[in-house]
Amino acid sequence: MPGAAFFDLDRTILRGGTGPHLSQAMLDLGLVPRELPGQKALFTIFDVLGETLPSIALARQATVVARGKDATSFDQAALNAAEVIAELIHPFALALIEQHHAEGRRVVMATTTPKHLIAPLADRLGFDDVIATRYGTREDGRFDGSIRGPFVWSTGKLAAVRHYAERHDIDLAESFAYSDSIYDVPLLEAVGRPAAVNPDPRLTLYAVARRWPIVHFDVSPGVLKVPVVGVELQRLALEALRSTFFPAARFDIAGVENIPRHGPAILAVNHRSYFDLVAMAQVVRQSGRSVRFLGKKELFDVPVLGSLFTAIGGIRVDRGGGGLESYDMAALALEGGEVVGVTPQGTIPRGEAFFDPVLRGKTGAARLAALSGAPVIPVGLWGTEKVWPRSSSMPNLLRLWDPPTVRVRVGEPVELKYRSATADTKRIMAAIAGLLPEEARTRHTPTETELRTTYPGGSLPSHP
Repeated sequence: MPGAAFFDLDRTILRGGTGPHLSQAMLDLGLVPRELPGQKALFTIFDVLGETLPSIALARQATVVARGKDATSFDQAALNAAEVIAELIHPFALALIEQHHAEGRRVVMATTTPKHLIAPLADRLGFDDVIATRYGTREDGRFDGSIRGPFVWSTGKLAAVRHYAERHDIDLAESFAYSDSIYDVPLLEAVGRPAAVNPDPRLTLYAVARRWPIVHFDVSPGVLKVPVVGVELQRLALEALRSTFFPAARFDIAGVENIPRHGPAILAVNHRSYFDLVAMAQVVRQSGRSVRFLGKKELFDVPVLGSLFTAIGGIRVDRGGGGLESYDMAALALEGGEVVGVTPQGTIPRGEAFFDPVLRGKTGAARLAALSGAPVIPVGLWGTEKVWPRSSSMPNLLRLWDPPTVRVRVGEPVELKYRSATADTKRIMAAIAGLLPEEARTRHTPTETELRTTYPGGSLPSHP
């Protein structure tokens, strides 16, 4: 038998809970006279900490509010709420739903929320079915204040899912389940592939003990957030790379405001040194965004360090394999509204190419822009090679008396034509070059000493 994918709703695929939006939709249509006492406080606690027994008690009381009303009278409120809630669904949850569909699995929403209020949202999001609490009705079609079948919560949710699986010939051992709540542990333990999503504190500990994956649908797959507080690990790494911790360099940064505060964007950066990472950390931290930087697979293959690069949002590029997987990951990040950072040059130029005023790059950034419609923001780096030349295995962090200046300029979005990736790449590289100081745009013949700084170990290549 095939497996299925079961998704919880509140705080799992959704930012916060559905409660405030459903309540407002019913208030707007006069279906409820007023808010229940303490309702707002419980909603706030739920958003922060997850399910609590008082919040579940409030959910049970909703049957009393609905008693005596025609079951169809809530249809418009459910539709109105679905329009609002759909905008709050995590982008990477939608991508995962599509992935499960592509792999041939039935995708089912499993939620405590009453079915008559949430079915339109499930349809809108592309779920194949919805398992939810069902209210009892009288012969005249009005709610009678009871619950028909299990209250779809905790063991009741597991019972409802098992019943559904039996009716649809679904093998739970081959199934996936996603939830944020400790109260969904019965369901998570019943499937072969459980995942704790934005888990509450207790589920976080439980998931760690059981070695279940902990994921967050508001960030790219693999990105780590600090448990409970929900802060991306990248934000902590950026704080550790503050300019004040690098007195061996002066940072001259301008134009950060050109990075959009929200929505997808592509940062296209020239590459001069391993110290570029520290320079870009200053830009990213000031922008307030998180960035998914593409990097060579060799970095990700380093034990421990490679896992850290992935956890803080790096995207592994395997050029030997064509780079298709990294391209797909970058496209997914942009689809989810994130910022992707690329170095079109691919690697630090060597020899005379390092001093060439005409920058040349690969077409990845241009192709991503054409696919996603995301703006390409050029970034020009200069002076990082004075802190860490390629000829050195370590940066010079002891030059405190006269530190070199690392200059970073962030430009306005590049105007692309989207007709030719090659032509658009030239536009991107020209925009980056235009952000560099005048000396970078002046052609000169490098000395042997200068050439040596562009090669690992400072050794010039031998020629036959």
